[in-house]
Amino acid sequence: MSNRQNHRTTGSGWSRRDFLATSMAAASTTAMTTPVVAESPEKYRVDRDPLLITENPVIQRVRDAGLDLLKPTRVQLEHGLELHRQSLVFDAYGFAPRASLDNQQMTAAITAGASDSEVQDLQEEMGMTRAALDPQERAEFAEAMRCSGVTAIFQNAGEETQEPLQLLKRLARFTYLTDHLRGTLVRATSPQDVEAAHQAGQHCLYFSGNGVPLPQTWVSVEEELSAIRLFFQLGVRMMHVTYNRRNMLGDGCAETANGGLSDLGRAAVAEMNRVGVIVDVAHSGWRTSLEAAKASRKPMVASHTVCAELRNHIRAKPDEVIKAICDTGGVIGICWISSFLGGSGGLDALLDHIDYAVKKFGIDHVAIGTDVAHTSQYAAAAAKGIPSRGRRRNRFASLWPEGALGGQWPKAVSLGWTNWPLVTIGLVQRGYQEEAIRKILGQNILRVCRDVLSP
Repeated sequence: MSNRQNHRTTGSGWSRRDFLATSMAAASTTAMTTPVVAESPEKYRVDRDPLLITENPVIQRVRDAGLDLLKPTRVQLEHGLELHRQSLVFDAYGFAPRASLDNQQMTAAITAGASDSEVQDLQEEMGMTRAALDPQERAEFAEAMRCSGVTAIFQNAGEETQEPLQLLKRLARFTYLTDHLRGTLVRATSPQDVEAAHQAGQHCLYFSGNGVPLPQTWVSVEEELSAIRLFFQLGVRMMHVTYNRRNMLGDGCAETANGGLSDLGRAAVAEMNRVGVIVDVAHSGWRTSLEAAKASRKPMVASHTVCAELRNHIRAKPDEVIKAICDTGGVIGICWISSFLGGSGGLDALLDHIDYAVKKFGIDHVAIGTDVAHTSQYAAAAAKGIPSRGRRRNRFASLWPEGALGGQWPKAVSLGWTNWPLVTIGLVQRGYQEEAIRKILGQNILRVCRDVLSP
């Protein structure tokens, strides 16, 4: 279902036409300057707007938390929602809405003694693909996309590795999802596809791999990097240089050595530039990120990060690194992870990082890469009764220094993924002009996609 369509009413009995008519009738000076907060049980009567209409308890909860925090006036809210509807919204790094697990299949696999990797694969496949075939999860998926108002997601479509067969798994799953949700969800491989989806009122996935695929035969540099072009042909348009740990290309953000980019890493950056793949250093160490920016001849990104001046965290980037990325013509995407943002860890903290980046590096270099997902309202109930597998060791790729996650992923309710429209409202509140907001919401990352694909 499209965020550009006129949607049917829910139990509230209100359509968008009713909402707009009532809003116009109430447009007195007092109404225009009063924050949209009410003590009555029918809280936030503005949820008659199509972007906010929902009976989904998960979406309601995060929406109400965000509105409680922002307390927008009616003018700010209506302006923000209308601007959000009109804008091409492009999550610079995120996840399509996740489905609940199939309790019976999970229980059967665990009872039969499935290995850790089998269980992980089954969990991922269900979360990523059940919306393709299960009517209940398909409706959940469509509603989350509608309420978010997001046109495109730079979709995490590769496991955190460099092993080609592992990288193929998520790529296959999201290809399968787009194949089965035609009419609602499109697999995009060019900026033109993204723009066409926006014009048609559809949503699309634009694929990112979480690593540079390396055969690891070590015959030659050319052979090691040959899979970059192969994965590009399969639709991948962005790749992480490293994840948290050190690999053959450079040091990740969790390595204390901060050893920088390797010679093979420089060759990989050059090959990505040549093929048309965006270089992403979101999980790379500071020195690796800086050296990758100096090596890149095309715009590059830190797709989901924060500003170290506001929150000194391993996943943040210091000003020197951000400037180097921006000097390539690239962008930094501000993420929605509470412990990375610092401060309140909520929607206001996210807006603080956007403010800082815009003022320091310019409006053309800031995007939003959430790194979070909406999870189905049915997930908690479905998980009940699935046998516990006990404590497991941390996966190598996910080793974090003690305290780096802070137990939040994310914990701030106001940063629920479907709260994208509230980010737009927050930017309106902070005085951003419409053109600037459109750039932050999607035009900046779309420009990078266009520039990197060009010969």
